[in-house]
Amino acid sequence: MRIIRAADCLVMPWKNGGGTTTEIAVAPDGASLDDFDWRISMAHVGQDGPFSSFPGIDRTLSVLTGAGITLAFGGGERVRLDRTSAPYPFAADRAVNGLLVDGAIDDLNVMSRRGRWQHRVERVSGAGSLAATEGLLVLVARKGDWLVNGETLAAGDSAVLDAPGRVGLIVSGGEAELYAVWLTAI
Repeated sequence: MRIIRAADCLVMPWKNGGGTTTEIAVAPDGASLDDFDWRISMAHVGQDGPFSSFPGIDRTLSVLTGAGITLAFGGGERVRLDRTSAPYPFAADRAVNGLLVDGAIDDLNVMSRRGRWQHRVERVSGAGSLAATEGLLVLVARKGDWLVNGETLAAGDSAVLDAPGRVGLIVSGGEAELYAVWLTAI
């Protein structure tokens, strides 16, 4: 298992120039925004605006902080996401504007190259265990102090586990949350 500390994550400008994102992990290592196989990042969204288009990419968005965001897709479809919403998957090459509900948010973005990788994202709020039967399992700690197979993850830290494998999750303190991301090569 590889640990990624929040302090070691790369902060970079958005593809559309409208803000910054914190890159947690990308494959292959050092891949650019144009040639990654998969990418996990967090962003601070402080204003309404269009999402960057990523041709051939599938994306899942999760709201981490703030009142929420409405995704306004071309064709009139609207989806409102907030802290209680399940992680929301959509094609990253669809035209979409983000409309903040009531002030800034932080979000978690997971993206994978369609036809090469697929992903699934789940929010976890308590102790237990998770398995990676193929590909990778990436854990992104959001709140609380987590003990993952003997390694401590504080808020903002992540762990990457190659399959096959299993992680035991122990949490200390009150409120706790992490995101589990399963990535599988196709």
